[in-house]
Amino acid sequence: MSPALPDGEDAPRDGSLPGWVAGPRGSRFGVYLHVPFCTVRCGYCDFNTYTATELGGGASQIAYARTALAEIELAGRTMRAARLPEREASTVFVGGGTPTMLPASDLVRMLDGVRDTWGLADGAEVTTEANPDSVTPESLAALAAGGFTRVSFGMQSAVPHVLATLERTHDPDRVPDVVRWARDAGLAVSLDLIYGTPGESLDDWRRSLDTVLETGVDHVSAYALVVEPGTKMGAQVRRGELELPSGDDQAEKYEVVDRVLTSAGLSWYEVSNWSRTPEQACRHNLAYWRGDDWWGIGPGAHSYLGPSSTLSGERGTETESSEPSAGLRWWNVKHPRRYAALLESGESPAAGRERLDVADAQLERVMLGIRLRDGLDLAELSPDGRRAVAGHVANGSLDGRAALAGRAVLTLQGRLLADAVVRDLTD
Repeated sequence: MSPALPDGEDAPRDGSLPGWVAGPRGSRFGVYLHVPFCTVRCGYCDFNTYTATELGGGASQIAYARTALAEIELAGRTMRAARLPEREASTVFVGGGTPTMLPASDLVRMLDGVRDTWGLADGAEVTTEANPDSVTPESLAALAAGGFTRVSFGMQSAVPHVLATLERTHDPDRVPDVVRWARDAGLAVSLDLIYGTPGESLDDWRRSLDTVLETGVDHVSAYALVVEPGTKMGAQVRRGELELPSGDDQAEKYEVVDRVLTSAGLSWYEVSNWSRTPEQACRHNLAYWRGDDWWGIGPGAHSYLGPSSTLSGERGTETESSEPSAGLRWWNVKHPRRYAALLESGESPAAGRERLDVADAQLERVMLGIRLRDGLDLAELSPDGRRAVAGHVANGSLDGRAALAGRAVLTLQGRLLADAVVRDLTD
């Protein structure tokens, strides 16, 4: 069961934007393309994904690229109607689901649609997620030839019994092969890991990390398993069929991954992400953490555009409030069949939207920005938040030298307790 959409006001059926939205600002603007298909729905997953047997008609895999292109074209018309400034996409990220369940030619067609609508900035980062069993040397070469620059493989673990618990379908011995194929095609490669699976030992986790290092990749993501209510694994835990690891086990595995990757020359740049150089960090995800603008395409996709410098409403016909705003967020309908039907009828697939006020945006800046290696400017915090900094320096959660220089930067201990630090800094 995927999570419910947020509460908000109804989005207009034509997808029009309020006049106070400025659209992409500066040089950073990202596009996210959601591909909702998976071969098997993993028991822990609560993303908006579906197996092919669940869908049909306009929501089928065969028709999906055409449907997504229709939304991309609608987005272009919407931005032109709102007279928003033109900005090229500096990052494009194709996520899912398993995007590479679609033919490489379909993914390239979708990227071509982004290029035709917004343009791609020089040196744009273009990423697709993939499973190790969903690519071939030929498909990866076709993606690279079509403009993709990066692939992020969902490795999760190198240990068969851990993969079985997660219901992952790939052979772990295939991972070194797909990394080599991607590099031979000229693609940058990231490997994504999950730690804290029921039954995973510390030796299992070290084996996964050793396998990662043997591939020589330049980017690694490692996420603690979170079992959400409503998922198959959530039900297994509730019935006592699976036992979740302790918090201490999760913390030890995080300390191990940080130590192992750092020793191998990869540095953390976000709590769950390490890269060999700053240039090899995932620029698209950095845009989310920094609060940049992005446009989301696909069922359940979210978008965000910031406000103009005034609230005069000069570009729109909608009556605007004089209250300060920090931007507009909206989201599409979740089910692929409904998504396809709306676009087929010429309507926007947007389900709802919300106007972020300054306080909400400030809270999000702290929650996301504190996760980055650069941390936060202390000026971003409220007076109470700034007063809390000294206590976290004293208890070892924030770096003392950085605080003296005017920034709140998490230590290793602080990364383990990031949620608690955020609560204190935002009270």
